[in-house]
Amino acid sequence: RRPADTEIDWKAYMQEVEGFANGTLDYTQLKGDTGPLVYPAGFVYIFLGLYYATGRGSDIRLAQYFFAGLYLLNLLLVFRIYCRTNKVPPYVFFFMCCASYRIHSIFVLRLFNDPVAMAILFLAINLFLEERWSWGCLLFSLAVSVKMNILLFAPGLLFLLLQRFGLLGCIPKLCICALLQVVLGLPFLLVNPVGYLTRSFDLGRQFQFKWTVNWRFLPEEVFQNRVFHAALLLAHLAGLGLFALHRWHSSKENILTLLKDPGKRKPTSPRLTVNNILWQASCVCPLNASAWIVFILFSSNFLGICCSRSLHYQFYVWYFHTLPYLLWCTPTTKLAHMPKVLLLGVIELCWNTYPSTVCSSLSLHICHGLILLQLWYGTAPTPVSHTPPPSRKPTTMSKKAQ
Repeated sequence: RRPADTEIDWKAYMQEVEGFANGTLDYTQLKGDTGPLVYPAGFVYIFLGLYYATGRGSDIRLAQYFFAGLYLLNLLLVFRIYCRTNKVPPYVFFFMCCASYRIHSIFVLRLFNDPVAMAILFLAINLFLEERWSWGCLLFSLAVSVKMNILLFAPGLLFLLLQRFGLLGCIPKLCICALLQVVLGLPFLLVNPVGYLTRSFDLGRQFQFKWTVNWRFLPEEVFQNRVFHAALLLAHLAGLGLFALHRWHSSKENILTLLKDPGKRKPTSPRLTVNNILWQASCVCPLNASAWIVFILFSSNFLGICCSRSLHYQFYVWYFHTLPYLLWCTPTTKLAHMPKVLLLGVIELCWNTYPSTVCSSLSLHICHGLILLQLWYGTAPTPVSHTPPPSRKPTTMSKKAQ
């Protein structure tokens, strides 16, 4: 028999999109049993399709089949990314597929919207690795329209766009992202623009203490305190700044050179293409071309996870499939494999502890801290020459990258 709480979020989703199906365009009037709709318009359209495909949300078993297919597609997209990076040992994929009860529950049992957003994101990253930046930005924006947690990848993506195209060159890509948000939200913006923006992009929303996984060891009054939230935001911005200056960017170059047109930069800063990024990445971190792009995106997201005001159980999918890469992207000795697997196991145990405890919450922060430390010290700049070899001269921009 299906657990009693399986239908809670699914029914709320269906109630929220049912109002839109009945002609309600005022976003403040779209509500479900768990409260008002707080996701952008892309969520409404995708789950409206599921609403009709499952007999107005009544056939939950069919919906679970859809999400089972989404789970397999998500794994395929993640495996393709990992194969391009060539950093993670094959046996780790077993743990990614079979060792997480919580992830299986998030996808197939509870039918959250988080997996939908992450699957679209991984498709976008695959396009970035193929140098299809415009299509990748379009799908990245679509993922944001399903759930805003995708914005945690945005600082890394902005850095990559600036490095690849310069300031003027990345503006069209950013316009693609913004234009899709306007198009998707247009029916609601025309009726109640303030209501749509405040509900779908509410960055100040309060979280309930009873659901937190990462801050259980704090008193509830501290958890809800705005000063604490501001401190986390400052820590997040500081972490992004440090990684951008000292890990994503070569320490011997001024980061402001990213604003210049790639063709007008010094030869020591070639354009970010799959053919010449290998040289540039070797100045900062021993990763191949695809691995360097993935490192910037995944580390950007992970910094946001570490500084989140609250992590609920379904948020595990935000970074579960990136953890193996974050652990194995740095040089690994034979004796270091087992501690990294152990770290994955402890993180899984923390997320499977319900309700969360002081011990599980502290353990999760310790694991996150260890991953951050190995990312920082494992990707430290190496003293190499900044003269690119003749065999890897900057190539002209391909049409599909434009």
